[in-house]
Amino acid sequence: MRESGYPVAMHPLATRRRSVTPRAGRTIVALVGALLVAIAVAGCGGAATPVPSGPAATGPAASGAASGPTRIPILVDTQDPVGQTRFLFAMADQKNNPIGAPDLPVTVAFYDTAKSTTVPTGTYPATFVWAITGERGIYVVNAAFAEAGDWIAEFQSTKDGLSERTRVQFQVSATSSTPAVGSKAPSTPTPTLADVGGDVHQISTDQNPEPSFYEVSESDALAQHKPFVLVFATPAFCQSRQCGPTLDAVKAFARTEPGVTFINVEPYKLQYTNGSLQPVFDANGNLQPTDVTNTWGLLSEPWIFVVDKDGTVRGSFSLIFTTDELKAAVTAATQ
Repeated sequence: MRESGYPVAMHPLATRRRSVTPRAGRTIVALVGALLVAIAVAGCGGAATPVPSGPAATGPAASGAASGPTRIPILVDTQDPVGQTRFLFAMADQKNNPIGAPDLPVTVAFYDTAKSTTVPTGTYPATFVWAITGERGIYVVNAAFAEAGDWIAEFQSTKDGLSERTRVQFQVSATSSTPAVGSKAPSTPTPTLADVGGDVHQISTDQNPEPSFYEVSESDALAQHKPFVLVFATPAFCQSRQCGPTLDAVKAFARTEPGVTFINVEPYKLQYTNGSLQPVFDANGNLQPTDVTNTWGLLSEPWIFVVDKDGTVRGSFSLIFTTDELKAAVTAATQ
């Protein structure tokens, strides 16, 4: 029988990431691009406390399996607040190659360590979502956390006769940095075509921008009581490398919702120079979030919000979404 308790991997932009206690004797792995490009590993050492776990591998193939888990869960969401939340993760093999796919089903059990490490508060099936069809993707769990503090996620997967169970310790925050579903959206003026004489390339790094995404400012949409979908995505400078595919998916979805306003916003400070948008770096050479990005509390990009005519947030999607998720949020916003 094998036990495993792998620490969380950080999203590359989550500089305000929740703190996580890794297992003693292990190294914290940071995966560049949150497993969405290629799994490149950077180590950050640390000592810690073991995460309790039960048998990690069972079935006919278990006796011949290599030591340790062969399917390693990597958390890629940037925060997990109290209440309903989207819990995102990927699966990697022992060489840090992505292995998530529709034919690798995963269920996740959550444990509030302040109450019990043996009785879960809930067990949920994970939905696999292709980031780029046939190439890479992540899993989404719609979970509920009752209180802030230390939690454990236990991942159960079965494939080719081998069933594995692996535990990861993480923290649930008391509040969300971004507007929660059910809360009011902040009013933030966002760049529009009217600001740049109709030249969309002065406010978007999308190679094939949809002009209608830049016609209405977010603050005006709120004032005019328009239901809208707000997308924070920068295809040219995205640190997760997921902005382009996610924005393309939103553009395709927008064609099915002619009555909804769609707004795309570049999350970083950019300036139009020599015919293209270029980043405005800080003194340390880092990308700088815009005032709009900071007001919305983003910890990563891309990010999508759905807001109804009364200014209430009906959907919040970090990194990636399913058509069903976005459709449900838009339906709630337009009722």
